[in-house]
Amino acid sequence: MLYFSRWKTILIWAVIALGAFFAAPNVVPRAVLEDLPGWVPKHQMVLGLDLQGGVYLLYEVDRADYVQKRLNSLLGDTRVALQQEPRIGYSNLRISNGGVEVRLRDPAQTAQARQRLEPLRNPLTQSLLGGGAVDEFDLSLGDDGLARFTYSETGLTRRVSQIVDQSIQVIDRRINQLGTVEPSIQRQGNDRILVEAPGLADPGRLKNLVGQTAQLTFHLVQKQVSAAEAQANQAPGTIVLPANEDPRIAYVVDSAPLLSGDDLNDAQATFQQTTNEPVVSFRLNSSGASKFAQVTQRNVGRPFAIVLDNKVISAPVIREPIIGGSGQISGNFTSQSANDLAILLRAGSLPAKLTIVEERTIGPSLGADSIRAGLIASIVATVSIAVFMVLCYGKLGFFADLALVANNILMIGILTVLGATLTLPGIAGIVLTMGMAVDANVLIYERIREEGRAGQSVLAALDAGFRRAFATIIDSHLTALIAAIALFWLGSGPIRGFAVTLAIGILSTLFTSYLVTRFIVALWVRRSRPKALPL
Repeated sequence: MLYFSRWKTILIWAVIALGAFFAAPNVVPRAVLEDLPGWVPKHQMVLGLDLQGGVYLLYEVDRADYVQKRLNSLLGDTRVALQQEPRIGYSNLRISNGGVEVRLRDPAQTAQARQRLEPLRNPLTQSLLGGGAVDEFDLSLGDDGLARFTYSETGLTRRVSQIVDQSIQVIDRRINQLGTVEPSIQRQGNDRILVEAPGLADPGRLKNLVGQTAQLTFHLVQKQVSAAEAQANQAPGTIVLPANEDPRIAYVVDSAPLLSGDDLNDAQATFQQTTNEPVVSFRLNSSGASKFAQVTQRNVGRPFAIVLDNKVISAPVIREPIIGGSGQISGNFTSQSANDLAILLRAGSLPAKLTIVEERTIGPSLGADSIRAGLIASIVATVSIAVFMVLCYGKLGFFADLALVANNILMIGILTVLGATLTLPGIAGIVLTMGMAVDANVLIYERIREEGRAGQSVLAALDAGFRRAFATIIDSHLTALIAAIALFWLGSGPIRGFAVTLAIGILSTLFTSYLVTRFIVALWVRRSRPKALPL
């Protein structure tokens, strides 16, 4: 057990060297790293929200707002379905008591109406863990010709869960384009989303960027009126939308949008060439460009409204047909607001409105205090463990301390390569791993001490100690690894950070406490040829 072949020796040194190579950037200033050659690793360990400060936001899907919008959409779909040829006569189509209801003029057409309305129940895609098929709506059709859609409770729960998944993807695209370092976006329960943005000092900008639904539409304008005159000027097939900059101004626009955000291909913040004002330049996809060209050709001289979340941000006049599939959005933007709008449009709109449930801003000074406290705790733990091992096991204890140093280097290197976020619970996991690392050495050394007391020679006692303690070490580390996996699988946020560092520490401990310590002991035996155990 104390013999190491050449390839094993090379492997041990190579692993430790790689760990040190990737851990080194964490102790080198960022300015120095930028001047180093490209092949040198420059990625540093990412600090979590509690260590470098930042913004913590907890969002919840606004179910009531989503249900209302969804019922309005279902109302229109029902009208279209019944007006298909041959038409089915109906009356009193409305939203009532949390559902959509309509009365057929001829109850004899109930079967035909059911055939048309059944697809509107909207079967939801089945997930791997979602059980059987679920319809978003329940449909009832009475003999008296009354048809009614109601929201299925199971369907609403499933739909909200899908909304959370879609929203996480949209929020992730928005924040990553903002340039925030390593944002954390996670599901909380069935209808909540946790957003953590370490290093971001402007919570207001993040809230505007994340929480805005960003549903972009283009509408033809019928007329511009004051807010007081808006309702009086509204005709069938039109809606009244307020101006974004001045709520006293309103626009009467066609209810049917000409284009939507789905027709956008790209959006960038630029400057208007003549006035040098910040604007948002957009480019439409092929389908959107074709529709936009047809609309502008037929409506030269008419204004059209660019609407974001039911507010008119700009209402330019169509001077000539726009056939290139590109245009500009102006509206008293600053450079930052134009860039934020471009980010929103590129990332896409949220499927539902999100409301803030909890908000916290952590300053960098508090993060610095946390780092200082964690660093002091780590140093105290390392020194205490090192002194304890030397006092209890002498020279062999010093060898265990060397292996502990190698273990810490490996852990930092692995965390850096994986891009794991280091949090205060993560530091706790590192400190805990230090104790586990020497715990394996304690098992080995106590076994060696027992073998020596039984009359074994130095070589035999050392060999038996490492060999017979191996199974016990594997068992203890395997049980700890199972616990770490369970914490990561079932936990969230800081719990996951603790589980990641603990799992990495367990694996690196197995390598250093057994292989590295055994290698150092083998070198010592080969060079010193001891006559007695130093225990």
